[in-house]
Amino acid sequence: MAADAAQIKKWETFLNNKDPKHAITARYLYDHLFLAHIKFGTDTNEFYELLRSKTPAGETIDLINTVRPYDDPGVEKFYYRFRKIHSTIVHKTHMVFNFDDAQLRRFNELFIDPKWLQEPHLMSYESKESANPFITYEQIPPRSRYQFLLDNAHYVIMTFIRGPVCRGQIALNVIPDQFWVMFQDPDHDMSVRYPAFLKHQANNLIMPIEKGSKFPVWDLIGNKYDKAADRYFKARQEFYMALNYNGFGYEGIWKGNKAEDTPILTVYRHFDSASVHKGVLGDLPRTMWVMDYPLLERIYYALVAGFDVYGTLGHQLAIRLYMDGLREEGESYFLNYMPEDVRQEMAESWYKGIKPKNLNHHDAGMPTKIEYQTDRPKLEFIQNIVTKQINPETGITFDAINFVPDGNFPPLPDKYEVLEDYLQAFRSVSQPGTKFFSFVTDFNANVVYIRIRETDGTDVVLSMVINRWHDNVSFLFKESSTLDPSKDNVDFLLGFHGSYPNYFIDITQEQLPDFFDLLANLDTTDVEEVSKRFDVYGINRAESDFWEKYDWFQDRFNKNQPVQSGLFDLNRYFYKASKQPEI
Repeated sequence: MAADAAQIKKWETFLNNKDPKHAITARYLYDHLFLAHIKFGTDTNEFYELLRSKTPAGETIDLINTVRPYDDPGVEKFYYRFRKIHSTIVHKTHMVFNFDDAQLRRFNELFIDPKWLQEPHLMSYESKESANPFITYEQIPPRSRYQFLLDNAHYVIMTFIRGPVCRGQIALNVIPDQFWVMFQDPDHDMSVRYPAFLKHQANNLIMPIEKGSKFPVWDLIGNKYDKAADRYFKARQEFYMALNYNGFGYEGIWKGNKAEDTPILTVYRHFDSASVHKGVLGDLPRTMWVMDYPLLERIYYALVAGFDVYGTLGHQLAIRLYMDGLREEGESYFLNYMPEDVRQEMAESWYKGIKPKNLNHHDAGMPTKIEYQTDRPKLEFIQNIVTKQINPETGITFDAINFVPDGNFPPLPDKYEVLEDYLQAFRSVSQPGTKFFSFVTDFNANVVYIRIRETDGTDVVLSMVINRWHDNVSFLFKESSTLDPSKDNVDFLLGFHGSYPNYFIDITQEQLPDFFDLLANLDTTDVEEVSKRFDVYGINRAESDFWEKYDWFQDRFNKNQPVQSGLFDLNRYFYKASKQPEI
C-alpha cells in the first residue's frame, strides 16, 4: 500500500496542477477514464477509481456525484482523487487501465509537451458545449487526442462493448455477432492533419447526448442528429477526396507502434452481452470497420460518457438510432479500401432486406489505390494488413483454429492424443450450419466454457463462441426474423472469452470421440436423445456439485489472468435445471 500511496500522490499532483494546460488535460482524461479500474505500477493487485471530490489530497473524499463525467461539478473548486475499490471485482465491469511511470511520461508527451492550437484556457461546463468534445477540447491538438485513443484502443472500445450501454438484446442488436475493427493511421487522418476541418464541422458533430437524459421522443421525428451526421459524412468524404485524389492504400491503416498496441480488435456479440479482444479472432467476418478520430471519439461520447442507463426511453432510443449511423460510417470507411465495383454488392450483403437507397453512409465515393490481384478483395486486404503491415511486435496473427479462408474444413482426427488433435476436431465441427450449434442457441447458449481433462492430469480450457447469422442489424425489434441458423458458425478459442458464461462443459480425454460425434452428427429430430447425450458433458445448474465445478473455472481464470480476471456473471447461465437422480 505504501507504494500505491506514493503513486497516488504523484498522479494527483499531475491531475490537480492548476496550470490551464494541465487542468484541461485532466478533464479530458477524466472524461475517458471514469469507468476504469486503475492499477498503479506496483506489485500490489489493488484497483482504484478516478473521481472528482470537493476535498483535496490528505482529506476524506467528498464525492461529487454526477450522472456524466462532463457534467458541471457544481462547485468552483474541485480535485481529482483516487478511491480504492473495496467491492468484489466482477469481470463484466472490470476494465483495467495502468497508471505507472511510463504512462505518466506518455501523458506528458502527448498533452503537456506539445504546443496547443490555442493558448490553453479553461472551458465552461455548459451542457451542450460539454457534450461536444470537438468544441470543449478543440485547443488540444487532435493528434494528441487521437493518439491517446489509439494507445488505449482496447480499453476505449471495451468501455462501450462491456459498458452499461451494451446490456440487453435490443441494445446489442446494433452490431453483428463478430467483426474486426481497424483504425485510420494518424498521418492519414485528415482531421488530425488539418484541425480546421474539425472546427468547421463542429456543428455537424453534435450528438443526442447534448439533450441529457430526457430526450423527448418526438424529437426523433426528422432527427436533426442523423441529418447532421449525414452532412458531416458527405463533407468528410469530399474533403478526403480533395486531398487524396487516388484514395488510400495500405498506408492508411494504423499499424501500431509497440507490443502493447491493439491495431486490430475482434468484437463478439453474445446475444445480450458482448466482448472485445486483441487481434483477429475467428474466421473472416462479413463486415469490418475502420475508425478515424472523429468516429472513435463520437462512439465513446455517445455510448459511454454521455449515456445514462436510467435515462428516458427517448434518450436510450436516440442513442440506439445514432449508433446505427456510426456503425454504417465505420463500415463505409472500410469500403473506401475496397474496389469500387464491389462496394454496393458488399454493403447490400450486410443489409439484406434493406433498400439500397437507405444505405446512405455506404456510398463511399472515394477510389482506392490498392490494385487487387484476386476476386476476394476483403480477404486479400486483411491478409496483407495482418501479414505484411501490422507491427510484428504486437503479436497479431490469424486465428490458428478458426481462420479457414479457403472453406476447406479438416475431417475429424483418428485419435485424440495431443492438443493439435483437439484443435483439428474443433476446427472440423466449426463450419456454418452445424446442427448442434443451432440446437444450443435455442436456449441462448452463446458462450460455453469447455474443460478437457487430459489423462496426464492437466487440463485444457476453451471458449465456444457461437456467431448467429443476421440478415441485417438495423431493426430494433423482431430480431428472430433476421436470423438464419443454417449460416450460424462457431469459434473455439483457447482460454476465457466473455463475462457471462451460458454453460460449462466438462469432458475427459477418453470422452472426446463421442463428444465430437455429438457435435458433428447431431440428429435434432430426437430432442430427448440429444438432451440425454448432451447432459453427459454439460454441467446442469441442478447438480449437487455445481458450485465446485464453477469454482474450478473461476480459479483457472484467476490464475490465467490475475490482473484482468473477475467473477463471472451467472445470471445468463442456462436457466433450465433438470432434476438430478437421487443417490
